[in-house]
Amino acid sequence: MPGKENMDHNEKKENQIEGRNAVLEAFRSGKTIDKLYVLDGCQDGPVRTIIREAKKHDTILNFVTKERLDQLSETGKHQGVIAVSAAYDYAEVEDILALAEKKNEPPFILILDGIVDPHNLGAIIRTANQAGAHGIIIPKHRAVGLTPVVARTSAGAINYTPVAKVTNISNTMKELKERGMWFVCADMDGTVMYDLNLTGPIGLVIGSEGEGVSPLVKKNCDMTAAIPMKGDIDSLNASVAAGILSYEIVRQRMGK
Repeated sequence: MPGKENMDHNEKKENQIEGRNAVLEAFRSGKTIDKLYVLDGCQDGPVRTIIREAKKHDTILNFVTKERLDQLSETGKHQGVIAVSAAYDYAEVEDILALAEKKNEPPFILILDGIVDPHNLGAIIRTANQAGAHGIIIPKHRAVGLTPVVARTSAGAINYTPVAKVTNISNTMKELKERGMWFVCADMDGTVMYDLNLTGPIGLVIGSEGEGVSPLVKKNCDMTAAIPMKGDIDSLNASVAAGILSYEIVRQRMGK
């Protein structure tokens, strides 16, 4: 649902498209637009056309005040609309499965449930590439997209590791289960990862930095994996947890 939302500080002034004609042409040319900011209450023809295009492409739509648009604008000539485009094109889930098939390997996919820090996403993409994961799936809403910060943090891995964006993580997991995949999520109350069988076609689910894996997504997981910890705090950074569990999957796949 469209609503009022503030742009994340890390996304501000990155890959912005301003002005009615420029934004409309971006949509019509097929450019991937992650978010659209529109002047609240503006109902003239060109803006209505842009809003229709945004809904057609399932773009996140936010209505904001003129002061907020002025604050976000790089040029001061936004004409009531600012679009934030992805730094890289998104893949489809089918592209990820096709890559696994091409390599003659059981699929290994990372599912990220609400990662909002672009540095975490970039680091996870880098780790996924090195661990041999075939791709990453992220949600369309309440999560960071493929921003320039993500691309830089991935250290080039974004060019080789497909990232798909889906509307509903749980539904996507159900569809992949029907195709033979199993899912394990990171959970401090789960079974120690060394005691789980993490071989075969598997999806590794990593939750958000603050809340972890959401209850609905966790319900669709077949296993929960705990990372042994001996320190005085009870959690790890999301990208670190993704790295540790990814390499346990690598170790088991190698039969070590």
